[in-house]
Amino acid sequence: MGKMLEVDLFEPIQNYFKKIGYAVHGEVHHCDVVAVKDDQLIIVELKLTLNIDLLIQATKRQRLTDMVYIAVPKPRFGFRTKKWKDICYLIRRLELGLIIVSFQTSGAYAEVKIHPSPFDRNKSMRLSKKKRDNLIKEINGRSGDYNVGGSTQTKIMTAYKENCIYIACCFERFGPLSPKRLREIGTGDKTLSILHKNYYGWFERVKRGTYIISEKGKKEIKLFPELVTYYYKSIGETESSSSTRT
Repeated sequence: MGKMLEVDLFEPIQNYFKKIGYAVHGEVHHCDVVAVKDDQLIIVELKLTLNIDLLIQATKRQRLTDMVYIAVPKPRFGFRTKKWKDICYLIRRLELGLIIVSFQTSGAYAEVKIHPSPFDRNKSMRLSKKKRDNLIKEINGRSGDYNVGGSTQTKIMTAYKENCIYIACCFERFGPLSPKRLREIGTGDKTLSILHKNYYGWFERVKRGTYIISEKGKKEIKLFPELVTYYYKSIGETESSSSTRT
């Protein structure tokens, strides 16, 4: 097959809809493909690549019918990839249908991957409740805003990393400590897990149930002076509060 053209998509799509009883017409009032059966009207917009222009064109056709498909050649990337899943989510979100046209030596054929249907936003949010809760939990676990939105190829400050810095500051201030003592200071429920996993290599176990900050930890927490100052102040306030109670 030579260079592919948009018109090459027409015949396989025409054959598909004819087989299920539709009368199919090409180029009707700027619509690439129109299929009609009884009172049902289907519009299909054709493109060689799935891009924003195709999506805009298709959503405009939704003014005429709720049965609008976009049709593209079978993509080179796999149907199980994240990219494909993201594309399918967007198409469903726009309440469009998707037709894939495959070209083989035996001939071309069309396959419907997604049928147009109403998008249930409330259901989508219910299914994503755990992700939403984790988002709020992450925000609440940060002491401040140390990241710049839109940053790429830069290390992001997370609540987990802040917790590690807090624990490291406690070791710097008090020396060897147990996870229980650290939690009493205020390092949180994940303290033992953080020390055990030692993701950044900042901690060392000196004996059973007792840890210290490693040389690597001493060096690397200096890269976060704002947070180190913040947590030293927090530790000082905790000490002051404890001495007042006693």
